[in-house]
Amino acid sequence: MEIIIRNATSQPIYDQIASQLKAQIVAGRLKPGEALPSIRALAKDLKISVITTKRAYDELEAAGFLNTVAGKGCFVAERDFDRIREGRARDMEEQLSGAIRLAKDCGMTWEDFRETARILWEEG
Repeated sequence: MEIIIRNATSQPIYDQIASQLKAQIVAGRLKPGEALPSIRALAKDLKISVITTKRAYDELEAAGFLNTVAGKGCFVAERDFDRIREGRARDMEEQLSGAIRLAKDCGMTWEDFRETARILWEEG
């Protein structure tokens, strides 16, 4: 499990953690039933407050991505992630369609668009 905290962004740290974990769950890199690091362990690894880590886990639990078992820890929830992935793919297609229309309106070539997408992809 990899989480990267960016201090140069306006996105709160708890939201960065939650969105990265959610993305890993939806992508299948974190499997249903898999244990996550304890709140304290993750806070220590990321060198952040336990409160911040707890808030990220609480957000994910409220959204149905995690289950907390008292005395045992936090685990990836059992969900229909294939359906979630399909929905996210549809969202991506809609956004790409809008980006393509905008690129064409600006007179971009396919090569310019592809290169821009490649650069943005690599920046993460």
